[in-house]
Amino acid sequence: MEEGTIVHVDYELYNNETGDLIETTREAVAKEHETHQETRTYEPMVCVVGGGQLIPGFEAALADAKKGKETEVVIAPEDAYGEKDAEQVETISIDKLIRAVQDPNALYIGAPVTINGRQGQLSYLAAGRARIDYNHPMAGKSLKYSFNVVDVIEGKEDIVTALLQANTGHSGFEVSFSGD
Repeated sequence: MEEGTIVHVDYELYNNETGDLIETTREAVAKEHETHQETRTYEPMVCVVGGGQLIPGFEAALADAKKGKETEVVIAPEDAYGEKDAEQVETISIDKLIRAVQDPNALYIGAPVTINGRQGQLSYLAAGRARIDYNHPMAGKSLKYSFNVVDVIEGKEDIVTALLQANTGHSGFEVSFSGD
């Protein structure tokens, strides 16, 4: 696919080590894996090939994809969300943690927390100490994408509509142009 091409992509994203489904645009797949969310709209993702909005490994696979062909690619951590960085893990006192969260009773291992404006996950809690991991939750993980470019967007009305959808998260736009 040529850089700058706007496409609709259906995909499934898995943790390659565990086989767990992380995310999908396909409702039937979400139901099959018992991750279906009633409030979510399942539809192909709008993206710009080479637009830099996706992880590098998926960007590269998308550039090589063909419309209508199911493609599977395994992406190493360095081409996804990077390796885990030990410097992005901080140990703090439980007192500091309790002061930083709205509801200390809702804390659990894996809970999202914000400390001094930084979003992380609580990874350890014992002996008066808490460990907060500020790495991306998928850092250090090998990922597997199964995807299909279902449509290549052409025509200025369709391109503008697709870009509006991609940038707002909403659909149903009607766009028209008059003149050139």
